[in-house]
Amino acid sequence: MTEAHTEPRRRGRPPKRQDEQFDTRDALVRCGMATLTEKGFSATGIEEVLKKVGVPKGSFYHYFESKEAFGHAVIAAYADYFARKLDRWFLAADRPALLRIADFVDDAAAGIARHGFRRGCLIGNLGQEVSALPESYRDRLEAVFADWQARLAQCLRTAQAEGTLAPELDCEHWAAFFWVGWEGAVLRARLMRSDKPLRCFTEGFFTAVTR
Repeated sequence: MTEAHTEPRRRGRPPKRQDEQFDTRDALVRCGMATLTEKGFSATGIEEVLKKVGVPKGSFYHYFESKEAFGHAVIAAYADYFARKLDRWFLAADRPALLRIADFVDDAAAGIARHGFRRGCLIGNLGQEVSALPESYRDRLEAVFADWQARLAQCLRTAQAEGTLAPELDCEHWAAFFWVGWEGAVLRARLMRSDKPLRCFTEGFFTAVTR
């Protein structure tokens, strides 16, 4: 019997498995979502995110080509997260369509309060500083808003089918109106540390679409 040949053991850290690499990248994106939702892009240093996750500073470019690429990954993750949240409320078949929107508002208000009114909407935060961001972010952010608008417009059309909204109501217009006003209400809620701006806006929205 011949003796089996074994490679000499290398010193230093063992090579990372591929799943560990993806886990670390995902952790950086999730931390980035939380941090950018609270502080915005310009005020968030990569070092801060790396420190929170426990990743050495020199390893950042192992996971992302640049801070711009990292931002795109965070936007994509937030867009996916928020789309699933909207579907959970707007597609709830056991609830009348207008109450689905009210349920979303209640959930959002509770979430903002739970984080001490420090966190807002990541997409809205980035939109406010778009002039200082990479140009590639502009179309991406607008695409996210357009997706949210389409989901709400479909919910409003469901309300029309239920007979709670007039058939001639322009659902696309009012869905666009909602998100424009909602982002302003979220900003004011953070300033006031109160959900009153959210309630004030949505009360006006429901009054307008149901009159």
